[in-house]
Formats: sequence, structure tokens, C-alpha cells
Amino acid sequence: MIFLWMMAIPLAGAVALLVPADRFLRTGFAVRAFGTGVSGAVLLVAVSAMTAFDFGDTSRTQLQADWAWAPAIGLRFHLGADGISLPLVVLTALLTFLCFLYTLRHPPAGGRIRLLTGLLLVLEVGLIGTFTALDLVLFFVFFETVLIPMYVVIMLWGGDGRRAAATKFILYTLLGSGLLLAGMLLVAVNAGTLDMVQLAARHGSGVSRGVQIAAFALMAVGLAVKAPMWPLHTWLPDAHTEAPTVGSVLLAGVLLKMGTYGLVRVALPLAPDGARVWAPWLGLLAVIGIVYGALACLAQRDLKRMIAYSSVGHMGFVLLGIATLTPVGINAALFGNIAHGLITGLLFFLAGAVKDRWGTTDMDRIGGGMLGTAPRLASVLTFASVASLGLPGLAGFWGEMLAMVGAYRPHADLPRGAFVTFMAVAGIGALLTAGYFLRMLAKITHGPAPEPAAAAGPGAVVSAQEYAAWVPLIALTLLVGLWPKTLLDVTAAPVRALFGGG
Repeated sequence: MIFLWMMAIPLAGAVALLVPADRFLRTGFAVRAFGTGVSGAVLLVAVSAMTAFDFGDTSRTQLQADWAWAPAIGLRFHLGADGISLPLVVLTALLTFLCFLYTLRHPPAGGRIRLLTGLLLVLEVGLIGTFTALDLVLFFVFFETVLIPMYVVIMLWGGDGRRAAATKFILYTLLGSGLLLAGMLLVAVNAGTLDMVQLAARHGSGVSRGVQIAAFALMAVGLAVKAPMWPLHTWLPDAHTEAPTVGSVLLAGVLLKMGTYGLVRVALPLAPDGARVWAPWLGLLAVIGIVYGALACLAQRDLKRMIAYSSVGHMGFVLLGIATLTPVGINAALFGNIAHGLITGLLFFLAGAVKDRWGTTDMDRIGGGMLGTAPRLASVLTFASVASLGLPGLAGFWGEMLAMVGAYRPHADLPRGAFVTFMAVAGIGALLTAGYFLRMLAKITHGPAPEPAAAAGPGAVVSAQEYAAWVPLIALTLLVGLWPKTLLDVTAAPVRALFGGG
């Protein structure tokens, strides 16, 4: 029931905003405060879910709600979480709350705050539903629910190129969704059930190898669009660059995880034979994405666009971990998901802060000397950058390192020579990642400030709302980086269960 409450609260909040403004929440600030309160309530419920969760048995599906939805065709409204999904549920609740908190002082340009607030709350419903659904059709319904709110957020509150970016986003993701649905139904029809718990427990038994190969290909391509995997990534840089700050934070922090979560939760357990056939190709495309993303970042002059392309590389490490089909690799992928959500969410908050002060994210126009003109902002940007490039002791390190360890010793049925090569290429990509982040820091935070100093004076002051949005992400990046056991202990048992290890 607890996950039902997590969805009912933001849905009720979104419906309440349909009441005319002359009767309810008459000012923009009141609407933003209402959204903050609703999302804060969801975060409190998420924390209560953590306290109710039995961390001694993380492989078991807990906190379930299970009702008949359409008995005639075997559909059930089945929700629950294990150690794979719970961290993503909490991350969703946290980032949504921080986005609302940020908008209290820094609302996006374009007005229509009631509509924006309602859309973000509906987006939260879809995200939590995706990570807790245990019926294939229910999973798909929530998966699709996310698309329209994000499309509208980009279309109405984005930058100058928002129409093209929003159109590309919706076309790519709808195409991927169609392939995903076809693959899931192919397995469900042959297995005779839509229940994801039952299907995972069977480990592919009852579904022929040929069907699994076809189904995994369909599901993997559909989910890879959302991940995003090279070469299906081209919607991402435009969407990130044009989206408002809160849209970019949620897109990078949570929406991209829907693709990689779906691979682990749906594609691998439903079609394990297909996974072994396609894993080398998945690994190949993952490492191409790692290197491509890093090289693209080196060529960027826009800060937001550089961070967007960095996601292609970082999610490449997540996909490489999944492709190894080993407990080490899958744990690396799940760890990388959370680390990327924390760090890249922080980076997009900082990119928004830079744009608020300089009026642009063009690094050439910003110039250097930010440490002198806006030292607190520059210091946090430096921290987020070194976390993203994988500095040991911070969250970004463990996912990338463990993914390469997994590639060194992949599943016994996979070609080890190819994966060792993938590991070496991924290592080169990690070095390039350090290169583009250090180049960015040298360009805008160090060196003499341009004259006149654009951010000198009041513009350099960090607001309380900005601190409130940044500090939890900084703290969690440190916590997970210094004590990776806190997250790995949660994911290890359910990952073993994926491979029949209980």
C-alpha cells in the first residue's frame, strides 16, 4: 500500500491544481509552495518505505499491493519493490522534491506555474509507478505516462530550440516504447503470464530460445532509446540543452534510468538466452558510446550540452556492466545508475545557476575567473565535476570501476577476449572524461576574470534554495562514494537472484 500512497499523493496534488486560480492558490509562489509541500510529503512516504523495508532480505519483493485489474485477461495492479528498485524510488522522490524546492526562488521563464507544477507531479507518479510495477502491462502504462509531461515541459518552458527538441524526444521514445511492448508481449504470450515476479522466477523456462532472442532484441532496442545508448542517443543532447533546469535534472537524474532499470528488471530475467546472444553487441555499443560521448564533450562550447553528452558516456558504463551478465557487472550498473542520478542532477542544477547569473551557458562567453567572482558556485561545480570524472572516494568511481572489473571477467558463455578489449576501451573513455571536465574547469573557473566581471556583486550570492537543492546531492555523493557498501549491500542479493542464486 505504501507505494500506492506515493503515487496517490502527487496525483491528488495535480488534480487539485485543476481548481480555478481565483478559488485556490492565487499566486505563483503559492502554487510553487504547494508543489514543494506535495513532493515533500511523497519524500516522507519514501523514507517511511525505507524504514519498513527489510534490508536483511533485499531479494524478496516487499511492501506489495496486488489487486485484480482485468481478470479476464490476467492483468493485475501489482506493485512492490526489492533492492533493485527501492533506491530508484527514493532517488525519484528526492530529486522531485529538490526540483520543487529550487523553483521556490528560481521558477523557469514562461509562466504557467500551475501547469508546470501539475506536470511535474504527474511525472513523479509515472516514475514511481515504473520502478514499482510488477505486471508487464502496468509497467508499460507507467513507462508511457512519463513521456507526455516531459514533452510538454520541454515544449513550453525550454529554450529557443525547444520545439525541435521536444518533437525529437517524443518521436524517439514512442518508437522505442512500441518495440518494448512488442518484446514484452512476445514473452508473455509464450509464458502464459504477465506477472513479472513469476516470469523472473522461471529464468526463461517455458519460452523457446528463438523467442527469447527475438524478444530480447526488441526490448533491448526499445529500452536503449531511453538509456540512451549510441547510436539511439541523438534526442538527448537537444532535450537536455533546451529543457528548463528542473526538466534537465529529472531527465538526467531519473528518466534515463528507466531504460537501464528495464533491462535489468524486465529484459534479462524474461529472456536470459536472448541476453547471452546479444550481450557482446550491447557491450560493443556501450563502449562506443563511452568514447563517443567523451569526444563529443571535448568538442562542446555549451556547458549544458557538454553535461548532456557526458550522460551518453556515463550511461555507457552502466550498459557495459549489464552486458557482462555477471553479478559484479549488474551491481556496477545499478550503482552507476544512482551515482549518475546524484552527480548529473547536481551538475544540471549548477548549469542552471550559471545561466541565471551569466544569462548563457556558452563557456566562451562566460570566460574564466569564476572562483574569484562566484567562489561558492565555482567550488560546488568543481566538486561535481571531479565526482563525475570518477575520482576515487566519490560516487562516480565505483560504478565505472566495477563495470570494468565485470568486463574483465564476463559470463562464462560470453567471449572474454572481446570483453577485455571493451574494458580497455572503456578505460580510455574514462581518461577522456577526466580530460573534458578538467578542460571545462580550466576554462570557466580558473584564470583571470573577464572585465567587467559579469557575476560580481549580488549575482554571485548563492540563494538558500540553491543550497537546499545542492547539499543533499553533495552529501549523498560523498556517502555513497566513501561507503559503497551502503548501496551494494542493498543490490547484491536481488542481483544474485537474477542468476538463480537466491
